[in-house]
Amino acid sequence: MGTLNQLVIGASIGAVLLLASLGLTFTFGQMGVINMAHGEFIMAGAYTAYVLQPLVGEQAVLVALPVAFAVGGVLGLILERLFIRRFYGRPLDTLLLTWGISLILQQVARDVFGAPNVQVTAPGWLTGGIDVGVRIPYNRVFILVLAVGCVAAISLYLSKLRQGRRMRAVMQNRQLAAVSGVATGRVDQATFFIGSGLAGVAGVALTLIGPVGPTLGSGYIVDAFLVVVAGGLGQLRGAVIAAFALGVLNSFVEFWTANGASFAKVVVFAVIIAFLQFRPQGMFVLRSRALT
Repeated sequence: MGTLNQLVIGASIGAVLLLASLGLTFTFGQMGVINMAHGEFIMAGAYTAYVLQPLVGEQAVLVALPVAFAVGGVLGLILERLFIRRFYGRPLDTLLLTWGISLILQQVARDVFGAPNVQVTAPGWLTGGIDVGVRIPYNRVFILVLAVGCVAAISLYLSKLRQGRRMRAVMQNRQLAAVSGVATGRVDQATFFIGSGLAGVAGVALTLIGPVGPTLGSGYIVDAFLVVVAGGLGQLRGAVIAAFALGVLNSFVEFWTANGASFAKVVVFAVIIAFLQFRPQGMFVLRSRALT
């Protein structure tokens, strides 16, 4: 019974990690941009649900999903157009730049919403849970379904739509895509919009499991980067596997040890470091036709 319970908890943690890291799969995994402001886009999505709550009541979470995607996407697009496009090929510079921007966005949130955390009320139909030997809260089920839906939508976008195929072409060989007539600048804009929009969706999901505050996203940014790196840069299936593997590992370590969450973070980080010693490129490697 204990094992089943920890698997359920681990799956729910993995779903949250997956939602938080999906956007980074695009911006970091495919474009090589270390976007430390990704966590603040998550925070912006959460505050979007909070702002909509007085207008639409307890259904704010559902209404906020597309709105938060647009809010996060526009913020990412502004960041890419004003700053990031001048730093492509310079990942360490993008790290410093976006870290500074993340601090600015956190302060803006404090000025607008205040420093104390706020709460978003979940819809009534998300209260309670399902009993399958263990009790699974409906809000966790919703987050899991949302994560699966986002992964399916991204997969369809990359494989079926012309814009998605162009994105894959730029990811695999930017120079060849450019000489083949692909407008790489527009692809970069679309990539940042989608990646940042997914961060906004993750923020809405996080309102179901805790309060919203200016530093909400910073608590997930490191774990999100670990998921992308362990799964393989730009590899969607790798991100899915890594997110749930790390979620389950985190759950069992917390269950087996008395030190709880802090020690679990250390163990997860150590496991990833050890794994990267054997697979430095992650679980899956991007294959391209580029000559090396």
